Amino acid sequence: MSLPRSEPVKIGVLYSTTGVTGLIEASQQSATLFAVDEINRAGGINGREIQLHVRDPGSIAANYATMAEDLIVDKGVRLIMGCYMSSGRKLVIPVVERHNALLFYPTLYEGFEYSRNVFCTGTLPNQTCVPLADYMLEKFGSRVFMIGSDYIYPYETNRIMKDFVFERGGETVEETYVPLDASEDHYRAIAERIALLSPDFVFSTVVGVGVEHLYRSFAKSGLNPRVTPIASVTTSEAEIAAMGADLGEGHFTSASYFQSVDTQTNRQCLENYRRFMGRDAVTNMCWEAAYFQMHILANAMRMMGSDDPVSLLRAIPGMEFDAPQGRVRMDEENHHAYLHTRIGRANSSGQFDIVRSMPEVLRADPFVIAHTPAGGGPSEHGLSAVAGSWS
Repeated sequence: MSLPRSEPVKIGVLYSTTGVTGLIEASQQSATLFAVDEINRAGGINGREIQLHVRDPGSIAANYATMAEDLIVDKGVRLIMGCYMSSGRKLVIPVVERHNALLFYPTLYEGFEYSRNVFCTGTLPNQTCVPLADYMLEKFGSRVFMIGSDYIYPYETNRIMKDFVFERGGETVEETYVPLDASEDHYRAIAERIALLSPDFVFSTVVGVGVEHLYRSFAKSGLNPRVTPIASVTTSEAEIAAMGADLGEGHFTSASYFQSVDTQTNRQCLENYRRFMGRDAVTNMCWEAAYFQMHILANAMRMMGSDDPVSLLRAIPGMEFDAPQGRVRMDEENHHAYLHTRIGRANSSGQFDIVRSMPEVLRADPFVIAHTPAGGGPSEHGLSAVAGSWS
């Protein structure tokens, strides 16, 4: 439907600022608030202001679904930004499908999922795990210890990663999962096990408060990141800022975005964000996905003159945006994003030195059709998305 001239555009926000994943989700909420401030200052949606309805699910999966239902039924919201862990997202999807609403999900996840009512702007394993496996096996060796938090995403991602490692001649020496609320002592025992097995590197899908426990236990056990580094797809600048740069230094992360990306768009975005949040504000991969998906939605609403999900489903597929990571594109077929791929090594300042990057964006492959980066996209000014070579 067309937007009445006097009506704001209602958007729901479901990011936890408390609980085990509150740290990273708070950054996604901040990115959303920042993007909406930019949009409203620029005239909103054809003169209409975006009005956010913000909820804190407290990192409890069931709360995301309950709050999504409340936003849709009681507040008249048809567009929702949010969710972090797959357990929460999977409960929200039936809600948005039942009400023909849309969910915009800005978090890396395991794939093997499609919903007409969901747009995913975070990375998939083919965009992070494949390049990370290649890099770590080349630079450090073939024996891998895998550790993850005890929920859907780590299990599925490690299953895919094991295939990647095996196909490249490597082996998994052990695989273990840790409760989301596990203590540091729990992680200390695992770190001692890592030291005993002496793998070439550790692949981590630990999230939330467990990230600090893992890296702190790693350091206390005398493990040296120059010899046995942690390679992660879930450790960002946010977690490193919380635990201290000394604990993160020397370890690796694969992501579409790091704060250190050296582009004019990123530099300007950081400058504007620090004016909005304060000069010490830190960004990360999940922050960036939450930021650019809000702008893509706004552009789609402007183009269609509507916030009706049916209209937006025609507009968003194929849309491009100059995001801080570089130009991105929403896939016309699978509702995921063509994204950039980078590997960073954490430094003493709590930032990442980018040690490898793909020269072109990669198409998302949610069903892991091929264990190589997925190609076949248009070229820069058209976003070429082929396997390419590292630079």
